[in-house]
Amino acid sequence: MCGIAGFTDFAGQASPENQRRLETMVATLLHRGPDSAGMGNYQGVYMGMRRLAIIDLAGGEQPIYNEDGSIWTVYNGEIYNFPELKEELQACGHRFSTSSDTEIIVHAYEEWGRDFPVRLNGMFAIALHDKATNTFALIRDHLGIKPLYYHFSQKQLVFGSEIKALLASGLIERHLDIAALADFLSWEYIPGKATLFAGIKKLLPGEMLWLDLKNPILAPRTYWDIPQTPEEEGLSAPDWVERILTQLRTSTKMQMISDVPLGAFLSGGVDSSLLAACMGRAQTFSIGFDDPSYNELGWARKVAAYLGMEHCDEIIRPDVVSLFEHLMHFMDDPIGDFSIFPTYLVSRLARRHVTVALSGDGGDELFAGYETYLAQEKARLYQRLPAWLGQGVFPVLADKLRPGPSKKGLINKGKRFIEGAALPPDLAHARWRLFVTDAMRKTLFTPEAAAAIQQPVSEHIDALFQKAGKREQLNRSLYVDVRSYLCDNILTKVDRMSMAVSLETRVPYLDKDLVELAFRIPGRFKLNGNQTKAILKETAARLVPKECVYRPKEGFSIPIKHWLNSEFKPLIHNLLDERVIKEQGLFNPQTIRRLREEHARGSHNHSHVLWALIVFHDWEKRWLGA
Repeated sequence: MCGIAGFTDFAGQASPENQRRLETMVATLLHRGPDSAGMGNYQGVYMGMRRLAIIDLAGGEQPIYNEDGSIWTVYNGEIYNFPELKEELQACGHRFSTSSDTEIIVHAYEEWGRDFPVRLNGMFAIALHDKATNTFALIRDHLGIKPLYYHFSQKQLVFGSEIKALLASGLIERHLDIAALADFLSWEYIPGKATLFAGIKKLLPGEMLWLDLKNPILAPRTYWDIPQTPEEEGLSAPDWVERILTQLRTSTKMQMISDVPLGAFLSGGVDSSLLAACMGRAQTFSIGFDDPSYNELGWARKVAAYLGMEHCDEIIRPDVVSLFEHLMHFMDDPIGDFSIFPTYLVSRLARRHVTVALSGDGGDELFAGYETYLAQEKARLYQRLPAWLGQGVFPVLADKLRPGPSKKGLINKGKRFIEGAALPPDLAHARWRLFVTDAMRKTLFTPEAAAAIQQPVSEHIDALFQKAGKREQLNRSLYVDVRSYLCDNILTKVDRMSMAVSLETRVPYLDKDLVELAFRIPGRFKLNGNQTKAILKETAARLVPKECVYRPKEGFSIPIKHWLNSEFKPLIHNLLDERVIKEQGLFNPQTIRRLREEHARGSHNHSHVLWALIVFHDWEKRWLGA
């Protein structure tokens, strides 16, 4: 596990200046790899890394080369099936000089060519240079667990695990991508290839980029996507439970390989509890807040005691303003998800005891764990109501209801449902994650800024639905969420917040074999009446107390709507000041004032939009120097 960075000088220039540039880039990733650093260059190709030693503590330094030094690589991640691949490659005549999973990459490329990533099971971001053919590659893992950013120009390709490494090269001009900003405010993340920096892109999950360095043409291609295999009929619920449990146990065992202490996050929810049960005896970690509606420690403790885990937890009372300032340093590719706070805090707690933590992320997106999937089904019934009722009376009444004080509740759920009920059908599954619609963009942005935003809010959703193919409707929605919300929000958050404390986080639910299995399960087993994640709950109930399984979902969040009226008031005042907004010229000051006033009065809950605006303005000051 580490962070990688580098660049290719298409002129093939080697110079002390370029070496210093590489050193500066690598230094920005110290938090990702505090144990050591490694760098190399050859004919204008500069690659470096910071290492967090997990496997082969003594011999796993990078860059790593093949037998004759003609192929070399740096990479971030873990290849879990490297023992099997190593044995296969040795049988083909390849000689290994380390016990590191990194060395698999150079020999796999030698043996299988450019298609070698399909044989890897793991999380990875790879940079590879073939000296003999003078070609260079960037490769990202199947599900996008590990990040990889790049900037391409006529002179060079610059890459890194985080955007701050690319910026440290001094080779990139910093400009805002306003279309990406519109997406960020709408979804709380930036979907697809874009970032807030014009000219800096993300390599997509399951994507590779190969360059002929003598004639560099940017042409990323997909090497893997979730197969469009039809759902398997004829199997019973117990059959699927056995299949899920067998595969999850396999992927968990595979991902527990480590030469350093390893544990797991445990919220007490279905995903993390089932994962902990598959691990056997292990250390588990949880946090909670004073507000009881944001505190699941009782459930986590119950599960840990039942499983016989060595459990550690804390009630957190953070200085949230200071914490905000600290965390924003790691948000050079920002997300507006409030749960960056608990994710960082539980990562910090775990890092005091272990170097690797397993996480239950992915279970909701594979097995339909969010209420949004129920909302999608209910919306079809709602849309049958007479227009005067569904589009007239109910929205008016909902607007007059004051949001409830707790995180969840009937009023809060009802308001969110009714507010989104008029959205197009293709957005029904994501209605609760959309916070700025096309209509709202027109009032939120100035006319000049709004005119520069051409893409509709649903563009990436529509494109992904097209790629989802002929699956059942529920599995099509799950495909969209795996390829957008999971990758661009959840996994980005987990990577940045865990790496901020030099903690490696692994996600057994995103083992590609388990992902492929999940998409063969018919939707009726995942969403059964009003029961979300039904088949996974049935699986968990075999190993975890049923009262812990069949309880309302809480989620991993913070009391942000309250904090915006208390602890975060100074942030709102400083970052969303009307004078600042006017000078910036992007947003309508009257709209910002209305959002602030309504939220302060408690008449509306604008926490998502206000928080995204706060995050953006801090990002702009921090990274654009505005």
